[in-house]
Amino acid sequence: MVKTVDFSGRPFHFIGIGGIGMSALAYVLAKRQLPVSGSDLRSTHITERLQGVGAHIFSRQEATNLDLFSSGQKRVLETVSVAVNGSQPSNPNHNGKSLSDPNGLLLHETLPQVICSTAIAHSNSEYAAAKEKGCPIFHRSDVLAALIRDYQSIAVAGTHGKTTTSSLIGYMLLKANLDPTIIVGGEVDAWEGNARIGATGGYLVAEADESDGSLTKHYPNIGIVTNIELDHPDHYQTLDDVVKTFQIFETQCDILIGCLDCETVANRLTPTITYSLDPSKGADYTVKNVTSNPEGTCAEVWERGSYLGQIRLTIPGCHNVSNALGAIAVGRKLGLDFAVIADALFTFTGAKRRFEHRGHCNGITFIDDYAHHPSEIEATLSAARSKVDGQQISRVVAIFQPHRYSRTVTFLKEFATCFKDADLVMLTDIYSAGEVNLHNISGQDLAEAVKNNHSQVIYEPSLNRLPQVISDGLHPGDLVLFLGAGNLNQIIPQVIAQY
Repeated sequence: MVKTVDFSGRPFHFIGIGGIGMSALAYVLAKRQLPVSGSDLRSTHITERLQGVGAHIFSRQEATNLDLFSSGQKRVLETVSVAVNGSQPSNPNHNGKSLSDPNGLLLHETLPQVICSTAIAHSNSEYAAAKEKGCPIFHRSDVLAALIRDYQSIAVAGTHGKTTTSSLIGYMLLKANLDPTIIVGGEVDAWEGNARIGATGGYLVAEADESDGSLTKHYPNIGIVTNIELDHPDHYQTLDDVVKTFQIFETQCDILIGCLDCETVANRLTPTITYSLDPSKGADYTVKNVTSNPEGTCAEVWERGSYLGQIRLTIPGCHNVSNALGAIAVGRKLGLDFAVIADALFTFTGAKRRFEHRGHCNGITFIDDYAHHPSEIEATLSAARSKVDGQQISRVVAIFQPHRYSRTVTFLKEFATCFKDADLVMLTDIYSAGEVNLHNISGQDLAEAVKNNHSQVIYEPSLNRLPQVISDGLHPGDLVLFLGAGNLNQIIPQVIAQY
């Protein structure tokens, strides 16, 4: 019998609850008044936010965490709930919906639904204990799939642009007073995190990930595909393998919206509604007279040959105009006035780690961006170059931490040529993301490849020494971009403090 996710009151326990994808789901479930607990290896503002809505956080991933649910126990919650800062909660029973009854005793003696991501190995002691106890175990995508079925859902898929496009759509529905539930892979100031709870049964905007093949679990009312490329060679061997995943997703969407600027989308999918930056492609939604300056981008928007009006974006780059077109297509399908859509697009300030402004000191501007694929780096640096034009900025400096050995070796040729819009490139060693280096590749190999196409390349393998190298290499007037999906951005405060 196929297991199904239970939203009727059975508790949820997340192993690795602090991850960006896991925490968003945990937040929504907790706000839906469901019992939520979870473990993580370190305290962060994300786990603190979860505790603030009633989730109970264990500071270690240990088998004993599941003793909370042992049959027959009548343990006071205070003795097992660990606050994220290591101290006891000031009021462990502050939330009657959580894991204790009004008398402070264990409410759920049934086994919890245990939620894991792909990052949790089967050798993890907490996972092994859950399996031994017979807990129903679900991948995080199973929970997202169940939520998608529970709402009027809009699922945003694609190799690049998922977070920004889904955030734009969520923000647009929020500004249109449609009270959406939102689950995205980045943090957005408008809802103070990576998730928001709206009216149950209303709209859900979700970012749908293809990286591990779980995209095929989703059946949204509206699906969006921004583009399709090979980005996860640890899971897919060829682009055709990736396309098959998106083709299954297409059959499961009531309506599919697709970007014709991606040849793979145009040739291998048959979207119901289309959009493109190129008017000659005959898409349902397109733009004309696109102009960019350091303050943002303006464009005329056309709907099936009729002029809708102008949009202004403060988030830079043509790739974000494309993301905005995807959001416009959704908004119009839902019957929103273009004026409401245009106002939302203009006031949207972006998601964190997507060309996020981190500081400006002594004439140097610091930007944090999640770009980790050659196509993303190229688009981000192009956007940076548009910010330079017309301002007192002398150079674009790209600081890049490669992410995963498999991605680095697969796209070594593309990485070697994607930094053309940078005046100076600084590289550090590869962030493994838990991979074993089967390819015997290093950041030095990538640096040598980039040097074959770029005259200004610095390689510093140590993240500890990199801040000093950066400080020595920067000058007033530089626009500095920290690029990558690993932990490079953790050194940004240290670098800024040196100025």
